[in-house]
Amino acid sequence: MRTNGQFRCIFAACKFLNDMSKKGKVLVAMSGGIDSTVVALMLHDEGYEVVGITMKTWDYTASGGSKKETGCCNVDSFNDARQAAVEHGFPHYILDIREEFGSFVIDNFVDEYLAGRTPNPCVLCNTHIKWRALLKKADALGCDFIATGHYAKIRQHDNGRFVISKAIDETKDQSYALWGLQQDLLNRTLLPLAPYRKTEIRQMALDFGYPELAKKSESYEICFVPDNDYRGFLKRRVDGLEEKVAGGNFVDKNGNILGQHKGYPFYTIGQRKGLDIAFGKPVFVTKIDP
Repeated sequence: MRTNGQFRCIFAACKFLNDMSKKGKVLVAMSGGIDSTVVALMLHDEGYEVVGITMKTWDYTASGGSKKETGCCNVDSFNDARQAAVEHGFPHYILDIREEFGSFVIDNFVDEYLAGRTPNPCVLCNTHIKWRALLKKADALGCDFIATGHYAKIRQHDNGRFVISKAIDETKDQSYALWGLQQDLLNRTLLPLAPYRKTEIRQMALDFGYPELAKKSESYEICFVPDNDYRGFLKRRVDGLEEKVAGGNFVDKNGNILGQHKGYPFYTIGQRKGLDIAFGKPVFVTKIDP
């Protein structure tokens, strides 16, 4: 026979579960870094039913890089994400999108450099690969929302359309990488870091009991070029690239030849350093003619 106290406990537990269901179920993209981990823990604390997911986009060993693997898409990052999920009692999955990612994002990355342009693979991936893959997995798992650790804000106009805006911390703002997301994606996306500064997120990591995560360094590399040597990556992807593009000239705006470069795909507009030629004053790449 249950006492009144036991009935009160059961009622309180049911009320708690009901409150959780009101928040909804959210699939959180977890890279193993501080931002996405704090997002998952934050939403979990707020009462969402959280499911963590780490996306495998690339095998770094396949790139032939000589430096130690860093950034996302490595075993350590997968383990860090899974550990946080296990410790806080929510499930975690690995989503393998290497095939879609490689044939679309990486091929475009190479083609754009060979056309004399500088690509932004993150924009392309977010727009055409990552969010669609997340939404598909969210539907399969019965999730209402998807969430990421991007520093950006989603607003809805009076006409019902969603737009991307800058985050509060403009030094970390990533709205430029999300401009291609379509309305059906924005409608179901949560970006919890929009009202916070990075310093606050580091403090949250400490408060959650992750001092090592709070001290984790920033990752600025392209995920499939974690040694940050995109020139080496291009050389390894395109047979005989150096021979195909060698012999071009550095010229000034008046057409005067200033010296020879090492190949037009190895430079980008706005570049000043790494030109390997002395001009006696700072100069910048203003145009690339393949």
